[in-house]
Amino acid sequence: MTDMRERAPGVREKGEKEAESRRRLPLPVWLIGGVVLILVLSHALPPFRNYQLATIGAYFTVTAGLTVLTGLNGQLSLGHGALMATGAYGFALAQNRWLSLPLSVLAAVLATTLAGLVIGLAAARLRGPYLAGLTLAVAVVVPSVTSTFHETFNSDMGLSVALDPPPGDIPMERWQAWFCWAGALLTAFLLALLVRGRFGRDLRAVRDDETAARLAGVHVARVQVQAFVVSAACAGLAGALFAVLAQSVSPGAFPLTLSLFLVMAIVIGGLGRLGGALWGALLLVLLPALAQSAGERAGSQRLEGNLALVVFGVVLVVVMLAAPGGLASIRFRSLRRKR
Repeated sequence: MTDMRERAPGVREKGEKEAESRRRLPLPVWLIGGVVLILVLSHALPPFRNYQLATIGAYFTVTAGLTVLTGLNGQLSLGHGALMATGAYGFALAQNRWLSLPLSVLAAVLATTLAGLVIGLAAARLRGPYLAGLTLAVAVVVPSVTSTFHETFNSDMGLSVALDPPPGDIPMERWQAWFCWAGALLTAFLLALLVRGRFGRDLRAVRDDETAARLAGVHVARVQVQAFVVSAACAGLAGALFAVLAQSVSPGAFPLTLSLFLVMAIVIGGLGRLGGALWGALLLVLLPALAQSAGERAGSQRLEGNLALVVFGVVLVVVMLAAPGGLASIRFRSLRRKR
């Protein structure tokens, strides 16, 4: 009887997890629903809101990859802004040479994947603040590369991106929203497939206890490198999407603060959840816009430049106090309390 009582909580938790997995909608349903929602919103919103919608899609692409790296694998990266810059410059150089959008996006993803592989091999030997320091050094070094090879990257002036006009009579902003969200939804779909399988289990095992994972037969270093490569590929695709949005690439578009904002966004949204990455992408667009409008009303340019970071910090503190698991965990916490 004692053994039965001791096992009951474990059996109950297992039953709850199985019931929750049965309640999940299949991934193709989520994908089709996302496509329909974006089509409806892009037709209903004005041009500027369509541009903001496209920007959210571009941010979602990078936050989804970063939340897999940091939330599921436990590797802290402060250099994803530099990886986005790598993808953006790779896209610009390829697009100006070939004038082929699919090939240019592929070139951007491959270039950033290679950079992520190199960084990941070094990161697999580092832990904690040393890993954060390595990625921070990458974020600092990449802008200086554009100044060193100014003949190729045009230094601080950056590169313009040659793009063909949208097909037919489609407005440019609507086409940008479709293009960015096509990349974002495809990224989210592929990442969801990965994290629901064996790769996701290995990520969580390495995050929770490297020694136990190693004893269970998981190759810890390989999993960490794979996680960094996957996250870097997402960052490279996001950089290409931002190049399409701005139709130009420059070092000023990818400052060090961008990497910090990305980390804060996934923490506020909810680490390890793709829904949290979407919340983080929304905040990355909405909070700076609100801070800019508040700074313009106050009539202070200095306040306008620093207010976004202050707002992010305040939101981070409030969310961590109210919902330590991030915004994506609020719904699950309320359901558990009701049960």
